[in-house]
Amino acid sequence: MTWETVIGLEVHVQPATRTKMFCGCATVYGAPPNTHVCPVCLGLPGALPSPNAEAVRLGVVGAIALGCEVHATSVFARKNYFYPDLPKGYQISQFDKPLATGGAVQIESPERGPITVSITRLHLEEDAGKSLHDRIPGFTAVDLNRAGTPLAEIVSGHDMRSPGEARAYLTTLRQLLVYAGVSECSMEKGSLRVDANLSVRRPGEPLGTKTEVKNMNSFANVERALEAERIRQIALRESGQEVRQVTLTFNAATGAVKPLRTKEDSHDYRYFPDPDLPPLVLAPSWIDAQRAALPELPAARRVRYETTLGLAEYDAKVLMQEPAIAGYFESVVAAGVSPKPAANWVMGEVLAGWNESGMFAVEPVRLAALIAMVDGGQVSLQAAKQVFAELLSSGDEPRIVADRLGVMQVRDTVALTSWVDQVLAANPDEVARFRGGETKLIGFFVGQVMKRSAGKADPKAIQPLLVERLKS
Repeated sequence: MTWETVIGLEVHVQPATRTKMFCGCATVYGAPPNTHVCPVCLGLPGALPSPNAEAVRLGVVGAIALGCEVHATSVFARKNYFYPDLPKGYQISQFDKPLATGGAVQIESPERGPITVSITRLHLEEDAGKSLHDRIPGFTAVDLNRAGTPLAEIVSGHDMRSPGEARAYLTTLRQLLVYAGVSECSMEKGSLRVDANLSVRRPGEPLGTKTEVKNMNSFANVERALEAERIRQIALRESGQEVRQVTLTFNAATGAVKPLRTKEDSHDYRYFPDPDLPPLVLAPSWIDAQRAALPELPAARRVRYETTLGLAEYDAKVLMQEPAIAGYFESVVAAGVSPKPAANWVMGEVLAGWNESGMFAVEPVRLAALIAMVDGGQVSLQAAKQVFAELLSSGDEPRIVADRLGVMQVRDTVALTSWVDQVLAANPDEVARFRGGETKLIGFFVGQVMKRSAGKADPKAIQPLLVERLKS
């Protein structure tokens, strides 16, 4: 009898604010340790927290993008636990009255096709500091720069049934939040972190005992870690052993999971409303204004690309994967290029450069001018790719670069006729075969003319001349 895997994810997203959740310290990635701290985020006596309005707004925007109900009143609570990088001895979070509940994300499961993953809640909280185990030999150092950094925790329902579905959910969730402008969602910089809960059961049985996996630094490693934990739990169950509720860490080098500690339940944290923070009250009209200002989200953009611009489903998916890529594509189209050739160039040369450097070295208007030269027969597609490569390091216009490279196509009838006559004179056997009925040799002759002209001849102008000469 098969085992069914049940997965739920808790995703911590850092809203794109300049300052921390309850103080004015900067949220700067990579700053020297303990240089962005103050009495509030250090938890010094007498320091009072004050909510960051922009963090609240971005949390609301994220909740709306996920289809959640944003509550007019939510409550900050103290989550009590002791750890070296938690200076106050508690974390300000939200518990029984979160900012938002009840959303959903549509994903494409690799096994089941389109499915819906429910969102249980989205709440705001502050981050802890960071323990560093590799800075001072024999000691653990503590960097409190992240202490107090705003986080939006997004808790999914237990709707995923495979590690592949968990990865698909994370990819879709990240895309939604980036499009909405909530966060850059970089796991490398710590602005997106994932805690994964997994259990196994026989189909139809109640939920099994879940474990939580931490320390995953990429979506691929989330998938790997969950696969390793699924195998571990099934092996325990099939050998008659019980699965204990523990927190595990994932070792990316070995691909194995290892227990860290017994998993806590909510009552272990002794939540209670923070006495220094009144309830967070949001006006319904303000929430509606945030909903109205929400930018176009990925699903809507994909439909527009397919219906209005006439792109294939695959093209639409590739172009909309990142807002920056979609924006670049639309700028090329706005410069007068038809959607399909614009899409081909962006998915080819442009995307290759983006993947390598994260930048667009050629402005949309210059790419549009280059595509127009191809459409107008001034350069061949192959030559245009040479021009594009030069544009990466040159600020010149495409026509100037094409002239410098000597790849402008020749359309002058005299020059073309000369090349055609030279090719026909050099290939009498093929001329005889063509005149004998082997009309498919026209491609051979076109190729020979292009070779003789060093690629400068306009292929569209060559063929009529060839046919005329061959029939004369």
